[in-house]
Amino acid sequence: MADTRVSAGLTVEQWDDKYFTEYLTENRFSGEMGTNESNVIQVKENLSKKPGDRINFALVNKLTQNAITGRNVLEGNEEDMSSRSFEVAVTKRRNGVRVAEIDEQFSAIGLREAGKSVLKDWSMKDTEKLIIQGLASINGVRYDTASEAQKDAWLVDNVDRVLFGAAASGGTDHSSDLALLDTSADKITAAAISKMKYMARVTASPHIRPIRSEANGRHYYLLYLDPRLFRDLKNESSSPIVQAEREVRLELENNRLFKGGDLLWDGMIIKEIPEMYDELATPFTNVGDSATTEVGCAFLCGAQAVGAAYAKRWTSKEQTFDYGDKRGVAIEAIYGIEKMKFGSGTTDTADLKDHGVVTGYFATVN
Repeated sequence: MADTRVSAGLTVEQWDDKYFTEYLTENRFSGEMGTNESNVIQVKENLSKKPGDRINFALVNKLTQNAITGRNVLEGNEEDMSSRSFEVAVTKRRNGVRVAEIDEQFSAIGLREAGKSVLKDWSMKDTEKLIIQGLASINGVRYDTASEAQKDAWLVDNVDRVLFGAAASGGTDHSSDLALLDTSADKITAAAISKMKYMARVTASPHIRPIRSEANGRHYYLLYLDPRLFRDLKNESSSPIVQAEREVRLELENNRLFKGGDLLWDGMIIKEIPEMYDELATPFTNVGDSATTEVGCAFLCGAQAVGAAYAKRWTSKEQTFDYGDKRGVAIEAIYGIEKMKFGSGTTDTADLKDHGVVTGYFATVN
């Protein structure tokens, strides 16, 4: 009697499904990723079943018109929803490892399992890098490659959602505003991040929507901090953040937005992102008021701050080399991640604004 064996193709497919699930649930931004418009990072897989090189994200602004009351006629007085769109382009991103037959013979686990942890870690870091670079980007251009003219144009359009230090500066010259930052008055404080929240809720036009927690129904913003800023915030003299640190576990114990080490203050979940230093540190040295002043970034995020477009999920492939002596396993995905930007002018893409982000620049020392 012949034994029934699971086909190799099915086994690989199950491995890939498990890999993608773990990739989504274990990366640093997993709690903020989801498929609807209420997530900080909105994920779409529209292209997984059809061809295309970009995915469209839609914004439908909230209605502001007063109610039509009594016997007054509604027909002909309906409100324009002023819908806007934003496209995220996708591209193939991949990496792989190669193992010799003799080494695989010595291994107690298969090649896919042997390379799984390092490849998964790489893919998660790749996603985290794209998210961080996207948050700092200037109208889709990486911050470290954007020209001063591009930064100034971005600042003019986003002056209602950018904060330099303790108070907003001129709002027209990006490099000049950075040069005003000093380590006595322009370090990050509890009051400064509360001002960022005020900008998001009140002065930003359009306003930036907070996220609603599924755990307790409350609304929060997420604040991502460079590790130097996170340190400065905790070390602020007589800081109310210290008290917030004592209370955070009680309120956010079962909240998927919360990770160990996060802080809670004034309706903001504050997250230290060490990778922000690795990805963004170089462009922000020697830009403050002195040679010893550095600048760190803070990103206050609400709903639809970032768009993640997947045309192909992370999948694995194997290949043999050197007359079969070596085998390699690779992972690849077709996807793209960008900070969402919607037009605020008369046309769909005129006068782009960062949709769900208030950007803060604060003085610090390394």
